[in-house]
Amino acid sequence: MEMTSLYLLVPLAPLGGAILAGLFGKQIGRTGAHVVTVLGVTIAFIASAMIYFDVQSGHLYNGSVYTWMQSGGLKFEIGFLIDPLTVMMMLVVTFVSLMVHIFTIGYMADDPGYQRFFSYIALFTFSMLMLVMSNNFVQLFFGWEAVGLVSYLLIGFWYKRPTAIFANLKAFLVNRVGDFGFLLGIGLIAAYAGSLDYKEVFAIRLDLATMTEVATGWPLITAICICLFIGAMGKSAQVPLHVWLPDSMEGPTPISALIHAATMVTAGIFMVTRMSPLFELSDTALSFVLIVGAVTALFMGFLGIIQNDIKRVVAYSTLSQLGYMTVALGVSAYSVAVFHLMTHAFFKALLFLGAGSVIMGCHHNQDIRYMGGLRKYMPITWITSLLGSLALIGFPFFSGFYSKDSIIEAVHASHLAGSSFAYFAVMFGIFVTAFYSFRMYFLVFHGDERYDQLPHDDHHAAHDDHGHHADKPHESPWVVTLPLVMLAIPSVIIGFFTISPMLFDEWFGTSIFIDAAKHPAMEELAQEFHGSFAMALHGIVSLPFVLAMSGVALSWFFYLKRPDIPAAIKQRFMPIYTLLDNKYYFDKFNDVVFAGGARLIGKGLWKGGDQVLIDGVMVNGSARVVGWFAALVRLFQTGHIYQYAFSMIIGVFSLLTLAMLWSNRF
Repeated sequence: MEMTSLYLLVPLAPLGGAILAGLFGKQIGRTGAHVVTVLGVTIAFIASAMIYFDVQSGHLYNGSVYTWMQSGGLKFEIGFLIDPLTVMMMLVVTFVSLMVHIFTIGYMADDPGYQRFFSYIALFTFSMLMLVMSNNFVQLFFGWEAVGLVSYLLIGFWYKRPTAIFANLKAFLVNRVGDFGFLLGIGLIAAYAGSLDYKEVFAIRLDLATMTEVATGWPLITAICICLFIGAMGKSAQVPLHVWLPDSMEGPTPISALIHAATMVTAGIFMVTRMSPLFELSDTALSFVLIVGAVTALFMGFLGIIQNDIKRVVAYSTLSQLGYMTVALGVSAYSVAVFHLMTHAFFKALLFLGAGSVIMGCHHNQDIRYMGGLRKYMPITWITSLLGSLALIGFPFFSGFYSKDSIIEAVHASHLAGSSFAYFAVMFGIFVTAFYSFRMYFLVFHGDERYDQLPHDDHHAAHDDHGHHADKPHESPWVVTLPLVMLAIPSVIIGFFTISPMLFDEWFGTSIFIDAAKHPAMEELAQEFHGSFAMALHGIVSLPFVLAMSGVALSWFFYLKRPDIPAAIKQRFMPIYTLLDNKYYFDKFNDVVFAGGARLIGKGLWKGGDQVLIDGVMVNGSARVVGWFAALVRLFQTGHIYQYAFSMIIGVFSLLTLAMLWSNRF
């Protein structure tokens, strides 16, 4: 098969499955819907693996597939850039998506929207693949907006729930804020570079670095990078554009795993990495990226401590880990950022699907306060969730350890403005992550069984759309547990085997550009790296390991031995708890300032513009003027000929008088 055809097969196979399941779902039935979509994603994964081996042999590709419009010197094309960064993302996206598709067969088994859901998740996979495979900003923007649109459909999948509709609208609007900045960045590139092709833009990047933005006088490259990163802040949920991500839990659990692990939220991290030749020219932009990531990593982690919904605990974990990736981008450790993106995709998908399995086993109760002791009822879910939690907290030899420890070391080696605060944030974040992760783990799988203590009202609320009723927990069917096992394997071992080639052996090649003279963090990491095994052994005696184990031990003590202590702390520090419970009042601020301001402006436009200006002046006012003029003219319509003759004489006299006055003026 010609390689270009193979490249096309990767995104088009899931798209074909999505079309068949979406348009012909009733004809092919529920089984047919999941067969065509799973088959499509499987083909995409196999094709991605074949492309990976082709790239490993040195065959890269950067070319146009189809030109659909040309305006002046700008070409609007569909094109592919196939290099190590792209194939890594392709493999991660297709593998995690495949596991989610298989999991969905069991999780959504009785849902009336079964075919529609499979169509959506396959379409989501297509959109993300188009984004990561693009070689130009037009296709990048298409994929960028497509994942936003499909996420809107998926978050609001249960559209009869008001909370789901509110959540998907919130996600859509918040992402539009970020996308406005993203579009501005692309517009600046088009205006000053005269091209939308990555290769052509990167070729003149040094010229762009000498320019200033005409309207503001800002350095052009800084303006471009910050605008592009604002787009990443929306997609990758960085403060303050993070508010949509926790509410996205209103969607079914499989889509929570897909959004939070391999697609959408990783789009911003990938984009900044792809734009590394531009970001390396602006320390101001990198510092901005660094500080935003550090704030997100630390302060979003705190919110995970007080969550009782099992999915929301994992959601805030995603926010925090995205902050870690962004911090790595800020210190020019782009390969470390995408390395953590890869490891995080596996263990975060595992944790979300594990949470989904727990929800199924507990008959769709999601409150961890009413679980406990599930280890003996759900052994496969228990062991895989434990492995995912150990990877998340960075336990030595697990995949998360290698990527998180590399981020910490890169930040420590950086001298960029804001790096000191970032180092504190990522270090303290280790303790916070371990505490809330194992708080959830201990409350769900250990301790006393509390599933029969769910209050009556919540009990009914816990009934899902599949008609389950509260009873003893049970292990999930094999279509649910198989993806857990398959994701647990890379969550444990992939970091050990890939850290050396991905970070220190130039595996990414020219995919990532770093100005080593200005940003030496990666060089310092390379000097201190002595192999995966030695790194893990050293990690056992390092401060991050001590902080992580302290978080685990404290959560064990608080929630298994002395549960009265957390309750007492909550009462003693109620103002802090209230602050965290209200999520730092970001939602309240947005509602009062932005939504309230929009309502105020809308009311002003309605009252002043519509009612007064349009209705009062233009419509009713013009009618009044016509009526007044008609009433005046009617006085002269008497029916007497002599009166009409007199009016004509007066009119002619008036016109002659005006004509004489006008002529005398000149």
